[in-house]
Amino acid sequence: MGNKYLASTINTSQGDYRVIVGKSILGELGTELDKANLNNKRCFLIADKSMFPKQTKSLHESLESQGFITNSLSMEFSEELKTHSTVSKIYNWLADMKAERKDFIISMGGGVAGDIIGFAASTYLRGIPFIQIPTTLASMTDAAIGGKVAYNLPEGKNLVGSFYQPKLVFEDLDFLGSLPDREKTSGWAEAIKHSLIQDLELFLEFEKNHEKIYKLNNDYSAEILKRSVAIKAKIVSEDEFERGDERIKLNYGHTVGHAIEKISNYNQYLHGEAVSIGMMAAANISMRKGYINKEIVDRQENILKAYNLPVKIENIDIKNILDAIKMDKKVSNGKVKWVLLDSIGNAIISQDVEESIVIDSLRQIII
Repeated sequence: MGNKYLASTINTSQGDYRVIVGKSILGELGTELDKANLNNKRCFLIADKSMFPKQTKSLHESLESQGFITNSLSMEFSEELKTHSTVSKIYNWLADMKAERKDFIISMGGGVAGDIIGFAASTYLRGIPFIQIPTTLASMTDAAIGGKVAYNLPEGKNLVGSFYQPKLVFEDLDFLGSLPDREKTSGWAEAIKHSLIQDLELFLEFEKNHEKIYKLNNDYSAEILKRSVAIKAKIVSEDEFERGDERIKLNYGHTVGHAIEKISNYNQYLHGEAVSIGMMAAANISMRKGYINKEIVDRQENILKAYNLPVKIENIDIKNILDAIKMDKKVSNGKVKWVLLDSIGNAIISQDVEESIVIDSLRQIII
């Protein structure tokens, strides 16, 4: 049995919940579920097909051995399938299985799975409790925490969604073992982003010990992950519904990142890869606005490269990126709310960025 860390407790209007991070801790899931104030032992496990059969089976057996009655569904999840029809399939299964409001749903998979399953949980029978068991680094550091659930429309990403908090987020680093290297690498973008927007000390750890952290096979990696998760948890607790500017800071790199995903039809870049390139665009804008100097832009670029993340994009039309940016959810009164840096460890919001600066900064990230 591994070391279990309580990364944080998140306080929300829908109740408080715990984020547990550790290595080889699946045997402790039952205890954590008992602490999560669930009213029933009957659960509906919806798992990403990539977790089938090995990880799904071990989770199913662990739940059954701890007294839970478990029904399982294995599905394919991807950005292209993050649609209403995938949500409908979940509704149909829950209806066939006669799921009740006092039961609970477990999402096992990456960020897309958590978003879609969470949305289904938030709306089926007007809301069934759900648990997040993220199995990718990107979902562990970011997507699984904070209760944002959604699906995409052809016009843009996550345009239909709600805020629906899980009852527990349970992160076992063992699940990362089966990930392809590219998936694993992609997740570092969100973890590094947290340090860039709020924690210089954590950024220095990422710089200094990248070889050890990158391996993800030791307790030190779990500790670093825990610190990154705690930043997200703190921001969510302070700004649950993204009404203020605090939570928007978590979107550093995402304005251009989402645009890149959209115009490449969600099948060329993983989310973290697009965010990494987006962070370079945001750093370039920050420099052109006079908030940071070139040395900080270079340090950001070097750390992203050290974690094997892309920092440039090939053959992309700037006009297409600009059009996609205008569909972003953070547009207010027709102006984009840009998340920029004014130092490593501190993000700021600006709606005062001229299009010429955006275009110059985009040129810097295109090969």
